[in-house]
Amino acid sequence: MNGKQLHLYLLSLFFTTILFCTKESWAQGKIEDYQRAESLNGQIQNKIYHAPNSFKWLIKKQQYFYQVLTEKGTEFILVDVKDLSRKPAFDQGKLAAELSTITKTQLNPYQLPISNVTMPADGSELQFTYNNSTWTYDLATFKCKEVKKTESPRTPNYWGNQANEQAERRTKSPDGKWDAYIKNFNVYIKANDGQKEEFQLSFDGSEGEYYSAFVAWSPDSKKLAANRVRPNKPHLIYLIESSPVQQLQPILQSRNYLKPGDALPQMQPTLFLINSKKQVALDQKNIQSQYSLSSLEWRKDSRAFTFEYNQRGHQKYTVVEVDATGTMKELIKEESKTFFSYSGKKYRYDVNDGEELIWASERDGWNHLYLYNGNGTLKNQITKGNWVVRSVVNVNEKDRTIIFEGSGVEKDQDPYFIQYYKINFNGTGLVKLTTENGNHKAFFSDDYSYFIDTYSRIDQPQLTLLRDGKTGKILKELENANIDALLKTGWKLPEVFSAKGRDGKTDIWGMIIRPSNFDPSKKYPVIEYIYAGPHDSFVPKSFVNDSRGSLHELAELGFIVVQCDGMGTSNRSKAFHDVAWQNLKDGGFPDRIAWIKEAAKKYNYMDIERVGIFGNSAGGQSSLGALLFHPDFYKVAVSSSGCHDNRMDKMWWNEQWMGYPIGPAYAESSNVDNAYRLQGKLLLILGELDDNVDPSSTMQVINQLIKANKNFDFLMVPGMKHSLGGDYGEHKRRDFFVKHLLGIDPPEWTWKTNITIPKP
Repeated sequence: MNGKQLHLYLLSLFFTTILFCTKESWAQGKIEDYQRAESLNGQIQNKIYHAPNSFKWLIKKQQYFYQVLTEKGTEFILVDVKDLSRKPAFDQGKLAAELSTITKTQLNPYQLPISNVTMPADGSELQFTYNNSTWTYDLATFKCKEVKKTESPRTPNYWGNQANEQAERRTKSPDGKWDAYIKNFNVYIKANDGQKEEFQLSFDGSEGEYYSAFVAWSPDSKKLAANRVRPNKPHLIYLIESSPVQQLQPILQSRNYLKPGDALPQMQPTLFLINSKKQVALDQKNIQSQYSLSSLEWRKDSRAFTFEYNQRGHQKYTVVEVDATGTMKELIKEESKTFFSYSGKKYRYDVNDGEELIWASERDGWNHLYLYNGNGTLKNQITKGNWVVRSVVNVNEKDRTIIFEGSGVEKDQDPYFIQYYKINFNGTGLVKLTTENGNHKAFFSDDYSYFIDTYSRIDQPQLTLLRDGKTGKILKELENANIDALLKTGWKLPEVFSAKGRDGKTDIWGMIIRPSNFDPSKKYPVIEYIYAGPHDSFVPKSFVNDSRGSLHELAELGFIVVQCDGMGTSNRSKAFHDVAWQNLKDGGFPDRIAWIKEAAKKYNYMDIERVGIFGNSAGGQSSLGALLFHPDFYKVAVSSSGCHDNRMDKMWWNEQWMGYPIGPAYAESSNVDNAYRLQGKLLLILGELDDNVDPSSTMQVINQLIKANKNFDFLMVPGMKHSLGGDYGEHKRRDFFVKHLLGIDPPEWTWKTNITIPKP
């Protein structure tokens, strides 16, 4: 080797050594990172002090009662709205002494083993759960008494089950003189005077078109309203529980699970006159092709009954009134070329027994309130502007005022922040009850004269205030959250970030999460947590130590984790929302990609050549869709419990956004039909007992991926329902990102044997 060759060799060795050292110093996804991620969850719990989130109004004492975690432990507080005093609700030492006697153990007054703590309206006692029983603690005698054993929680009804319209039931008239019931599929009444004679009111019921047992008497007992039902055929899906705990052999389960395009029950409202025993025929022409009819509700003066009609496809929604002669009238008609968001934005309030109606609509492009007279004539728009009403808190008929939650009024703030306002029925006199830059939650007294206001941001802990309910004036600061202990764990505040969306005009809002050992000189792959369901918006707005998806824990492995709300999600303008219409594959991705690119311009440590994404349910559909429709940007995806084809998923959610009847848009948005497009690295996670999203949806994706000869990974979890994957799935997801975004082999799982893994 000559001198020149030796020089080049040494130079090459030098740069190789530098590169190796640099790589090692930048190493991420190592055992210590996994251990830090696992331990973070436990370390950050119970480290937010002075941030209560539940308040009880004691009407007889004119006081608020709440509990709050402080540096000492859990404290119980009373706030008097008259003298503005804030004091301990009771002597916790005495309660601890009483419970210590009962438990025969020494208890700390500020670490009492009790839950579900509340007070009655007179504040005379404490009520709580202890040792699987309900107890009371008398604040005068300082004695505890066991009231009853806590009942085992009932198994909730499956969400897909329909009401049993043919249930055996008798409905007594308000005056007590009559019983109404169904017999041989028809409506009968019988007097409660000891006579045996019964009267058949209807004669057109049959097994295939029967009367519902849920009948509605008029308050004067002279009229009866009922629905004749043309039933639909159930749609059963089947689940195999492969590994039941109670037996060796698998168990076949089934669920009634209506899917887009399936038949629905059709209701025909009917009126009966009791004195004449006559049936009044109603004109049904304006309520055909029903998605649903609401229950039949009588006016208090018995002049009419009302119901709400949702046409199949959710593009027409009406409030209908039927008077005592059987005349049917549409009081309010809501029509849209896309969808009426009945499941999230519908609001109706009947003023003075229907003399006026308050109604929510997006007809001017934003969700606002409107006032109608009792005949269905629009009187005036109540709220107006380029902002949205989120919900109505209270309608005061006497003062003709409305308290409501609104977002976007304060133009210098995050447009998703909830603020509280009061306005007159005629749209005048808007009062801003809250304005501070944060997401507010109010807890009003019974007469709405006072409220406790808690507000925070994801980058600013909570402030708790007592305010005047009429003006919003701050009467007293009650709590100011302290997060010093949380910050000492190394946990880092998320950053609120906004950037322009696909149109270059609309602000897209989200957050950026960094690891506790963040080093701006390193390069970090980016992982997006996605949920883009049109029914809501999803980026947290109030202060939390972590959010769904365990995003802070994931960041600890060496990633920048982000979340944002793109177009197609809710709580902005109607145009912003309508992007989802027959287009769920869009997922807001053009906005998300623009947002992430803009963040990377500001922070060059965000490596957008290595972008991953994960989500669950609708987020599972979107995360796989990222690789199918945007593989130039997203390289790695983990999809759990995905509704990959909207024809396979639940009817109510999918028809609302994708429309009815089933058209080409369903196939265009289908991950099954587009599976052949797959590029990048994919992990699918599925629970075998998922009864929220049909597991066959994921299996059909797998079928098409196999046919297209695509490489992917799959985890089926026995016994699991609708889930991100549980502890095991969480570990697999983290390993998948470490391997394919960081480019290193994850550590062996043996390191986990000596630690307790907190559930995500």
